[in-house]
Amino acid sequence: MYKYKVEGGHPLKGSVRIQGNKNAALPCLAATLLSDEPIVLENLPALRDVEVMLGILEKMGSVVERLSPNSYRIQTTDIRPEMLQESDSGKVRASVLFVGPLLARLGSVKLPLPGGDVIGKRRLDTHFLAMKALGASGSVNGFLHFQANKLVGSNIFLDEASVTATENAIMAAALAEGETVIENAASEPHVQDLCLMINAMGGEITGIGSNILRIRGKKSLHGAEFKISPDFMEISSFIGLAAVTQSELELIGVQHSHLRMVAMAFRKMGIHWTGGGEGPNGDRLIVPAQQAMKVYYDVDGSIPKIDDSPWPGFPADLTSIMTVVATQVEGTILIHEKMFESRLFFVDKLINMGARIILCDPHRAVVTGATRLSGQKLLSPDVRAGMAMLIAALCARGTSVIHNIYQIERGYEDIAQRLCAIGAKIERLPEYS
Repeated sequence: MYKYKVEGGHPLKGSVRIQGNKNAALPCLAATLLSDEPIVLENLPALRDVEVMLGILEKMGSVVERLSPNSYRIQTTDIRPEMLQESDSGKVRASVLFVGPLLARLGSVKLPLPGGDVIGKRRLDTHFLAMKALGASGSVNGFLHFQANKLVGSNIFLDEASVTATENAIMAAALAEGETVIENAASEPHVQDLCLMINAMGGEITGIGSNILRIRGKKSLHGAEFKISPDFMEISSFIGLAAVTQSELELIGVQHSHLRMVAMAFRKMGIHWTGGGEGPNGDRLIVPAQQAMKVYYDVDGSIPKIDDSPWPGFPADLTSIMTVVATQVEGTILIHEKMFESRLFFVDKLINMGARIILCDPHRAVVTGATRLSGQKLLSPDVRAGMAMLIAALCARGTSVIHNIYQIERGYEDIAQRLCAIGAKIERLPEYS
């Protein structure tokens, strides 16, 4: 167990290469089970969640070969799902993504319940709805248990645009008999990556990027090479960090099309960036040190809000980051986290640091800035709130100590080392030092 000791108030400067999308890497790893031929995945972020998923694959019989720090070859000829233990599945929410491919390959699956961030209720009902529509029966009693004589394509209308349920339905339908239509499907960039990977394996998915997907099932899929797209969550985190520390940062390896709604939210707080074209190191953007850093009120003069919604709306995972950014912006703004009722509970730590925040209810916080934050002892409750606290600590005066940094490092590759390389003062220390 480790902690961060963070000395805040230092301007940053330099270039940061963006990691692969964690939320795309995890379903793509699960999708390697859809074929018995080798799959090469490139631009996999070196994260604990990825390590856990690779370990689960190996326990179930996959041959995993590391080709480079961020590239792996995976082949699964014989699957042994009985080797998966509760202790493995409970480490990561993404273990639920093995339902679709295992059901498609084996006709039955029994998985321990998944773990994951404690950010509120995370229902599994939509997974059952989708699998039942494809011809499977399911139950939950300490385990997720599904079985089907065969999977048959169907018209599926999801009761919510659940990312993981959409991904499970896509993977199961890829090997189902006939055509499947998924309506009210999630369409986030990570869902798009999964669809593109399956098409590279010989699948036939159309409507990628929309909320209506058409999947023509195949008897088998072949091997392929696929590169994970950049992590727009990390890009947005670094944009917020640059703004609150008044730093100029260059972000390398950016997919600008993933940032359109994020850009609108940042503009409400007077934050912008410039985008570059294709260069020797890929797409890039530059966040300037000088920003307006003030709230732009709605045309009628009312307080603006940043609220999350399914893609292409503002991502729920970024509300924690935007809450911290709002503390450093002149004016008042409403943060409305609609999806998870526990995500905003971390704001009490920001209040202790000096932020002016009113938590109206579990879903809404009113933030008035700009306020000078002071270093405090902090505890990271989940990946995104943990990164938000790290950003707050880096812009605060004095020293902060952040505990439970395992949560931060689940989502951000070598984050302390990369931040120190651009001028941050962070020590990664043993918890009891």
